[in-house]
Parts: sequence; C-alpha cells; structure tokens
Amino acid sequence: MVTASGPRVLLAWSGGKDAAWTLHALRQRGDVEVVGLLSTLTRDDDRASMQGIRRDVLRAQARACGLPLLEVDLPAACPNEAYEAAMTGALAEASRRWPDLRTVAFGDLFLADIRTWREQRMARIGWRIETPLFGRDTATLAREMIDGGLHATLCCVDTQQLDASFAGRAFDKALLLALPAGADPCGERGEFHTCVHAGPMFNAPLALAQGATVAVDGRFARTDFRLAND
Repeated sequence: MVTASGPRVLLAWSGGKDAAWTLHALRQRGDVEVVGLLSTLTRDDDRASMQGIRRDVLRAQARACGLPLLEVDLPAACPNEAYEAAMTGALAEASRRWPDLRTVAFGDLFLADIRTWREQRMARIGWRIETPLFGRDTATLAREMIDGGLHATLCCVDTQQLDASFAGRAFDKALLLALPAGADPCGERGEFHTCVHAGPMFNAPLALAQGATVAVDGRFARTDFRLAND
C-alpha cells in the first residue's frame, strides 16, 4: 500500500466493486488520505440501500480496509429531502471528527448526470467530490479489477436488464463473456451490483456464506450474503 499524504477524503462505500476499486486507486495515488467510509443503509431491513448488503458485512469490509465506517440510516422509499438532510448531518459529524475534511470520493464511472448532481449538492454545503475512476473504459476497468485480485459476487440484479440467474455469480471473466450485448461490464447502468469479499484494498479476505436469492420489489433478484462464522 502506498503511504498517503495530502488532503483527507471520505469514501462513499456501497460494499461493491466500484467503491472498493476507488479506495485502491486513491491509495495507489498516494496524494490523498482516505480516513473513513460512508454507507447509507435502509433501517427497515438493516442493509445497504441498493445492494442489500447486510450491515455486519459492511462493517467487516471496513475492518478489512482498516478504516472506520460512518453509517447513515434512511427510511425505505426515502424522499430526496430526507436523504439530503441525513447526508448533511453525517458530513457535519465527519467534519467534527476530521476538521480539515471537505471531500467525498465516489465510484462513479460514466453517468455524468449523477456525478453533476453529487457535485452540486456537495457544493451547497461546502464540500467537493472526487471521482477517480470517472471516464475509464468500463470493459478495460472490469478486467483490471479482476486481474488486480478483486473478488466480488453479484448480489443484486435488475431483472429488466439481466436474467435473474446472474444473481449470485462471481464477478469474473466468465461473467464478462456471458453478459448480453449492451450490458455494461461494470453494471454502471444498474444492471447489477456486487458484494466484495477480497482484494488489494483489504488486509485479509472475508469469509462469506451465500444464501438464497429472492425477488425484491417485483424487479430485482437479490442474493443474500452473511459472515460465514455467524
């Protein structure tokens, strides 16, 4: 790991491959210090808001990264105003912990409208964003992650874009070959989300047990993962 120096950064953490590779990329750069991870969870089911990753798995990932996890609990079907208020409160707490912290990094890849939305809302409260993977060719990036030792499994699939059978599959080169034409290799258009369990950003792999795949909201196929020693 490259020894970090320079401005402090908080990383938005979903538990998936893009957030994990963003952490790796920032550490490799060495010109910023990632001081913590920030996750949003749906309090009704105690899981990451979109990916459905359990809270205790997120916490185990943070420990494997050697970083504290800041948790933002949100209601189901959270309105935008409530989301922004919760995030503002979380960032205020973070700035009290790290007084010079004013940057949040995201794993955005190419959706410019989402990146602009984040940038505008962070600017309103005096924060800036970093998106170190933005603009990368996602086919190249996906292979780079796999070749670089990242191990992840598809934990949520949008069945309007992919067959439900993709849920629970490893994010590997066989998956990239199996994706239908038009599907983004990194799932950037929401085709799929992943749960990371090993990689160069972790100090040790996580032992996860794969559970059932269930239908959620009539659209998503979500595969459950729990810590293997539970």
